[in-house]
Amino acid sequence: MLIKKAGDIPASEITPESVYNNRRHFLRAGAVGAVGALAGGLWARESLGGTVMPQDELPGVVKSPLSTDEDTNSWEQLTGYNNFYEFGTGKDDPARYAHEMNTDPWSIKVDGNVGKKGDYSVDDLIKPSQLEERIYRFRCVEAWSAVIPWVGVPLKDVLARLQPDSDANYVAFETLHRPDEMRGQRGRALRWPYVEGLRMDEAMHPLTLLAVGLYGRALPNQNGAPIRLVVPWKYGYKSIKSIVRIKLTKDEPPTSWNIANAREYGFYSNVNPEVSHPRWSQEYERPLGGFLKNKKTLMFNGYADQVASMYAGMDLARFH
Repeated sequence: MLIKKAGDIPASEITPESVYNNRRHFLRAGAVGAVGALAGGLWARESLGGTVMPQDELPGVVKSPLSTDEDTNSWEQLTGYNNFYEFGTGKDDPARYAHEMNTDPWSIKVDGNVGKKGDYSVDDLIKPSQLEERIYRFRCVEAWSAVIPWVGVPLKDVLARLQPDSDANYVAFETLHRPDEMRGQRGRALRWPYVEGLRMDEAMHPLTLLAVGLYGRALPNQNGAPIRLVVPWKYGYKSIKSIVRIKLTKDEPPTSWNIANAREYGFYSNVNPEVSHPRWSQEYERPLGGFLKNKKTLMFNGYADQVASMYAGMDLARFH
């Protein structure tokens, strides 16, 4: 059982003391490069070369009981090893180049089958008083995994305020498309802009999170600043970063990896160790920071008790 009450989680499992207190360490880690400030109201962050220093804690964050009982990965691991193809296909490319993306100002277009259409700021959608810290397992399709202390709000709460209509069966998301600042978009690794989607019941599930923070602080650019999706029972590519559009739709929306290779990447993308990726097994995973692929992958990434009922009767190999 991975879920436990927030009161049972030791502080040492949530944020290492070195992350909160030793800011000089991060100054040394970014020994080269000029300091650039990327301000965005509450969600401000700094870059130092290719390294991001944690800023002041986000105010009003409460710990959620919807957290795993596993130790988190370190700030350095989570901000230095990422998939974010908009900045390059290498795992260190996002940390190296994401500071080139400007996040101030930031606008999120809401449209489709929804009552409250419009252009919203992050502050319009997410209030500091609503923020929760949730420690989630995170599983990448390449078979590496991490445990991450996200900060955000349930997507269901945001959608409820936006008033989906009776034809809203899916929620579609779109990432920023700005090739002059996101150098990976100058190539053809994927069709840009990056798009993703969820079925409405998935979007409204209590575990689905709109995240604006990491380790109690504003998201670094390479982790999807200033706002991203986190769906912990699905492979990481479903958790779209740097969102600029949320569209409610009647029909299943297109998704980037399914467009690129439908054989390997389905719409649902639930973690299922019984279905191998065509080019490698999903039975075991490599914890981030380790060398061996020696940890057994759990069905629905360990969240089966919470989410399996949504897929009752579905062929999870066919609808992968």
